[in-house]
Amino acid sequence: MQANHTVLCLDFGNTLQKAAIFTNGQQTAVQVIEPTVAAVEQLINQYQPSKALLSSVITHDVGVEELLAKKTVFHKLNHLSNLPITSPVGKPETIGADRLALVSAAVHLFPHQHTLVIGMGSCITYNFVNKYHEFLGGSISPGMQMRFRAMNQYTALLPMVEPENNFPLIGYDTKTNLLSGVIIGITAEIDAFITLYSQKYSNFNAVLTGGDAPYFVPRLKNKIFADPNLLFKGLYAICEKNV
Repeated sequence: MQANHTVLCLDFGNTLQKAAIFTNGQQTAVQVIEPTVAAVEQLINQYQPSKALLSSVITHDVGVEELLAKKTVFHKLNHLSNLPITSPVGKPETIGADRLALVSAAVHLFPHQHTLVIGMGSCITYNFVNKYHEFLGGSISPGMQMRFRAMNQYTALLPMVEPENNFPLIGYDTKTNLLSGVIIGITAEIDAFITLYSQKYSNFNAVLTGGDAPYFVPRLKNKIFADPNLLFKGLYAICEKNV
């Protein structure tokens, strides 16, 4: 009987740090973790991965990388990684590892098509990869939690509110005004970007992913492809290509 082929993919984002396990090419587990040596060692002991990949946009303990390199065949995602995309931008070393993973997954899912990947995290990233698999860049704007937090911190009286789906277009109190302004405002922003790209490019796809995506998927007017695990699919594909 063939042994299971297990891969550990780590995504250290600004807001959350997550780990995904792939067994024989299928994602079998995903969980939020602490970006510590102890937490990663526990994952390794539990799942016994033969390969590992780390995507990080934070300053983390270098001991995590040392442990992964000792216990697995390890690769850290960066602009020099062997990727299914090219990037003609001026300073490729400044491209976030998370954005590289998202567009790598996009070309795997939609080969030879223009694709705008919208990542809903701490920031909203708009990542455009063309049908020639060139990552041309895009846009970055404040994410949902960042907007709520900014209005609370930069004013004297506005409260911090938690996002929810049940609110009216016309807010009737401070909380519902904030919810309407942020969530409907972001929805309009996303729709506007998709419309502009679709007017410029034919054979075009829009993909929405990230932890905050469920708040916006049912509200968008434009047709999209929603995949909450797109980043991890990209990390897995990159791991297989690099180790």
